[in-house]
Amino acid sequence: MPNLSAWRSNEAEMNESHLAYLSLGSNILPEKNLVRALQLLQEQGEIEKISNAWESKSVGADGPNYLNACIAFVTPLGWRELKEQVILPIELQLGRRRTENKFAPRTMDIDIILFDDISCDDKSWEKAFVVVPLAEIYPSYQNPLRNETICETAGRLRQEIWMVTHPEVISRFGENRSQA
Repeated sequence: MPNLSAWRSNEAEMNESHLAYLSLGSNILPEKNLVRALQLLQEQGEIEKISNAWESKSVGADGPNYLNACIAFVTPLGWRELKEQVILPIELQLGRRRTENKFAPRTMDIDIILFDDISCDDKSWEKAFVVVPLAEIYPSYQNPLRNETICETAGRLRQEIWMVTHPEVISRFGENRSQA
């Protein structure tokens, strides 16, 4: 006879949901690819919040400007499963080709910034293209590297780098979402 308490424990884990903050970026057809990535993510979980799209210069190499956004994403999957079963397939579906050049232009790059309020990559906290969109949807989050909110970090970084918001890009996703 199967262990019923173990089964109930597994059932509780399967019904558990996680909150992930994802950073999305594209510099190849970014207006199209950002909206398409949001549509594909919506099929895999619940998008609770979406920042504006922010344009910034390419970092690390010459290339087209990027559009970046952050979302709050609810998923039943753990961190690794989210990466392997959702993020990597979406990047691939949108034409992402990984090369040795980590700064090469890309159709879509999706990174997990926070998973259940745990920082996934401390390098993210000094990148304006991550912090500025994140501050729009989670302004009270404490920067794990500094004694300041992410909103304060975003304000400081905005003084150092050129960025401009493109709310019309995300509004295209909202239009498609309301029609569904």
